[in-house]
Formats: sequence, structure tokens, C-alpha cells
Amino acid sequence: MTSSHQVPILHPEKFYIDGKWVDPSTNRMIDVVDSATEELYFSVAEAEVADVARAVEAARRAFDTGPWPRMSASERAVYLRRFAEAMEARYDDMTEIWPRETGVIASIVKPVMEEVPFAFRYYADLAETYPFEQEVPPSFGPGYGMIAAEAVGVVGAIVPWNMPMNIATWKLAPALLAGCTVVVKASPEAPGAAYVIGEIAEQIGLPAGVVNILTADRVASEALVTDHRVDKITFTGSTGVGKRIAGIMAERVGRYTLELGGKSAAIICDDMDIDQAADSLTSGACFVSGQVCASLTRIIVPRHRHDAMLEAIAARYAKIKVGNPFDRDVQMGPLASDTQRARVEEYIQIGKDAGATLAFGGDRPKDLNRGWFIQPTVFGNVDNGSRLAQEEIFGPVTSVIAAEDENDAIRLANDSIFGLNASVFTNDADRVLEMSRKLRTGTVGQNGNRADFGIGFGGFKQSGIGREGGVAGLLPYLENKTVVLDAAPRGSAAAKNGAGA
Repeated sequence: MTSSHQVPILHPEKFYIDGKWVDPSTNRMIDVVDSATEELYFSVAEAEVADVARAVEAARRAFDTGPWPRMSASERAVYLRRFAEAMEARYDDMTEIWPRETGVIASIVKPVMEEVPFAFRYYADLAETYPFEQEVPPSFGPGYGMIAAEAVGVVGAIVPWNMPMNIATWKLAPALLAGCTVVVKASPEAPGAAYVIGEIAEQIGLPAGVVNILTADRVASEALVTDHRVDKITFTGSTGVGKRIAGIMAERVGRYTLELGGKSAAIICDDMDIDQAADSLTSGACFVSGQVCASLTRIIVPRHRHDAMLEAIAARYAKIKVGNPFDRDVQMGPLASDTQRARVEEYIQIGKDAGATLAFGGDRPKDLNRGWFIQPTVFGNVDNGSRLAQEEIFGPVTSVIAAEDENDAIRLANDSIFGLNASVFTNDADRVLEMSRKLRTGTVGQNGNRADFGIGFGGFKQSGIGREGGVAGLLPYLENKTVVLDAAPRGSAAAKNGAGA
């Protein structure tokens, strides 16, 4: 069955390559299914290896011979500001697309989308403050030295389905500021955001080949990673796929940034009010139906407070209204796909089989016969070494784990192959700071999920390599070049000061 809802994108049957909407090499299409109704929402062209090669060729040519890398950072920043303005005009379109693709509730789309123009403007501002050229005296002998931060080259940006516009932006904005050209590879489950980006690139007059857009599945996606003309891959997704990408890039000494999985812990301290903690954790668990790598899915609580914590969360999950993401009263929509729901249900069964206490959830809502819905689910008495506690589920499934004391809580939190996010629930900020230095995670927040791309986001251990957002998010798109001269060039600060001879 086909959805009657109009899709607010112009060219789903084409790719955006070299500044134009072009026909694909084959007539293969990818169906995008409405996650709440299981109806066909729209179809997009599926890229084959030849299409990926064409996009890479356009990006390579734009980098090697085009104007983009040769502009100043300030000149490129003008386009970033245009991106920001154009994105603000597409909030309503994304409110139509994103919930149907992945199940996020419509009421949060605009607030979450506001991060997108913020990111473009943030990096545009860095054009005036980041030291793309630094004069450094030579270490030995007279002369003049300089460090030039130059674009890494052609970037392949592989974007996941859960928060496609925001994640694409935190890759695209710093890459563009640096002077890179980019091939954006959209997820088959949620390609709409990438098409909006392509339309905006065309609208603002971005030079041809600087941004290229296509949607591909695994085989064609791997062609992007293996292509020697691509200097860097930036990937957000599962740890398993990230390892594959890292292996390929290491073989050809390519650059890569990986933002991978998580199994993040929330440590509840003795002084924290149980109800206040439960309110925060419940809200976070429902965000994008729990399909967020930074979700706080392991709740580590003093043993004597375990039952109270479990009961508080179960009571709140029981009140969560699950349903159509466009219903204003709904607090959690469906999962993104039938495959994703099957994965979540598999882990719920694993928890039951392991003897954990199922306090609420575990089933599909009885009144929802269509759509990929699941109840928010919480288990208690979870063994931190179990699969339920150790493996990323990517859904609204929470584990409550008992700790003997604060040191044991930190040990349990760190006992994971992941290290993406963490939170310490206490009213004592000094205590959080002290504990944060003992937690092996990329982010530690107080009293909730405080992941902040504006400062910088990324993981320890198998949660990834590198950082996105903040000044740190610009660095992976730059290569430092050392220049040493016999004398200071005209116009340099050293020449004006009479130094460097």
C-alpha cells in the first residue's frame, strides 16, 4: 500500500552529483516505508558502484581543480551561513519526513533540528578565529617557519538512519569550512534528509562537486570506502561496520573518524531523589524511541535502592503513550523498521532467558496492529556481564544494575567494551567532576544525558575514534603542513616586525 502523504523532496529518482540532479546508472529503487503505518512512503534511486564512482570523481575534480579549496575560510563561511538560513526554511519538511522514516515524534523535530543551523553558523564563526596559518620559528638556525592547516581532501560521509540531518550536518559543516569536498552516502532507511541537503546545495549556489548526494546499500557503500580517491571516511553507525571500515582504511592509510556504538551508564548516587532521576531517565529512553547511541541504558544504583529505582521507572514507562508520531499526545513513536523491532524483541527474550526481572514492557502495544511499535521496557536485577547489559540494543530497553558502593558503581560502568556517554545523578557537582575522571567515556554529564556536539562528542574504547562537533570536530578534516623558508615572505607578521631573516 502506498502512502497518500506527499513527500517534500523534488528529485527522489535522481542523485545530486557535480552540481546537478542526474539519472542513476540503473533503474533500481529503494522503498522507504512509513514506520507507523507500514505503508510505502516514497522510493529513492539506489546507487550502484558505478554511481558511487561518478560521485567520487566529481568530488575529486572539485577538490583538485575547483575553486572551493582555494577560497579563504571566510569565503567558504558565506556558504555555511546560507546553508543555515536555508535549513531553517525546511523545518516543516523535515517534520513530515523524519517521523515517517524512523518514528521520531513530530513535536520534537523542530527543537532538535535547531541544532542544524547552529552547527553551520558555529563553523562559519570559526573561519575568523581558527588559526589556519600559524607562524612558528624554525627549531634550528635562522629563517621562517609556518604551519598551514589544509583540507584533508575528498570526504566520504556515511550517515545513519536515526538522526540523519543532525549527524550529516556535524560532518558536513566542518568538512566544508576546512575546504574539503564531500560525498554524502545516505541510509536506505532514511534518505530524505540527504536529499534536502542536496536541494539546499543547489539553491545556495555551492560550486559543482563540492557536495554530492546518493543513497546506497552495503556493496556500493563499501566502494566509497575502498576508493583510493577518497582521502577520508567519516562514519556513524554500528561498531561492527566501523571495524570493517577501519580495516579497509588502515590498509590504504586513509583517514577516518568513527562514531560507533554505546552502552552508556547512569550512576545514581545516594543523595539523588529517585523520582527526579526516574523522570530524566524516562524522557531520555523515549527520545527517538531509544534509537540513540548515547542513550543511558544501564542504570547503576546502590543495592539498597535498586527496587525503588526499578519500580519508579516501571511506573513511568507504564504511563508512556506509544503511537502515531504525529499525535500530539504521543510520547514515543515506533522503531525505524521491522528489522529493528525484531532485534529489540530478541534482546528482550535474552533478558527473560537470563533471569532478569521484567518490571514493565517487553511486548508490542496491544492496540497498535500496524507499525513497528514496542513498549518501553525495563529489566531489574540485571547481571552487568550479561548480553542484555553488554550489547547495544538500539531501542527503548533499560537495565537496572545493583552496585555495592561508589567504587563498585564506577567499576560496573567501566566494565564494557563501549565508552561513549555516562551520567552521574547527584546534587554535588564536585562529586560528579571527581567521578568523571574515573569514568572511561567520551562524555560525562550531571543528572541526565548531556551529550553536547557544540563542545565535542565521541567515544573511548570501541565507541569510536575521533570527535565530532566543537573545535575538535574540525581537526579531522585538516592536515598540518610545515613550511620552512630562508626568510620571512612579504606580508607575514615576521616580515612586518623585521624578524625571520
